[in-house]
Amino acid sequence: MKLLLIAFAIAFCHSATAQKQVVFNSKNLPQADTVWVFTPKKVDKKAKLPAIILLHGYSGNYKQWNNIMDAQKYADEYGYILICPDGLYKSWYMNSPAKSDWQYESFFFNELFPKMKSDFPIDSSKICITGLSMGGHGALSLFLKHPELFFSAGSTSGGVNLRDAIGKFGVPELLGNPTKDSDIWLKYSVITAIEKLAGNKKPIVFDCGSDDFFYASNNDLKKKCDSLKINATYVSQPGNHNAAYWKKSIKQQFDFFQKLMNN
Repeated sequence: MKLLLIAFAIAFCHSATAQKQVVFNSKNLPQADTVWVFTPKKVDKKAKLPAIILLHGYSGNYKQWNNIMDAQKYADEYGYILICPDGLYKSWYMNSPAKSDWQYESFFFNELFPKMKSDFPIDSSKICITGLSMGGHGALSLFLKHPELFFSAGSTSGGVNLRDAIGKFGVPELLGNPTKDSDIWLKYSVITAIEKLAGNKKPIVFDCGSDDFFYASNNDLKKKCDSLKINATYVSQPGNHNAAYWKKSIKQQFDFFQKLMNN
């Protein structure tokens, strides 16, 4: 019995060192933000590791990705550090032009991103970012702001055109409740910002299920990427806007990132 207790204690301590939650109290956000970080259990202490930032969807939190795909298992299998921030339910990971305390982009680049690199053994040349739904839009949007900081980016079921969120998902309030005809919907959308990537050879990947309400806009994004000759991989496949689809698609994206890094 004593040996079992010792073994359990060792296993618990080993597991505990592989995960850490970092809480930020930022002037850029209306409430504290919790970031859940998963580090591979078996790793050379001197090694610098690739990292993938995983952004959750609307109404979710920093636990959503772990509930979908077992983040520790993925960290161990791929050898990546996984970073799961909290998007505060409805931030869309943007700097709101209407709410001074909803400045998620500033928080991300000025506070979260530097601390992750300073506190964890991250290879700065191999940082990827992806997310689902709201997080898919956020991942591509943040990547497009500073592509030089990332190795690659992805999106699954991303709300890439904010006009799809007129009247819902918290977007109207963030944008100042604009009229349906306002240009601001597209100004803050990935489908417009993607133009910044023209001429940049960094690869991106995005996917959407054929039964998803964001499907048409993701198809439009692919057409725009093609017209701009952007290095984009698009996966159109059966599926809906749900956890079952994201569990399948995130594995595909991890394999995509892994292949890029190995090359």
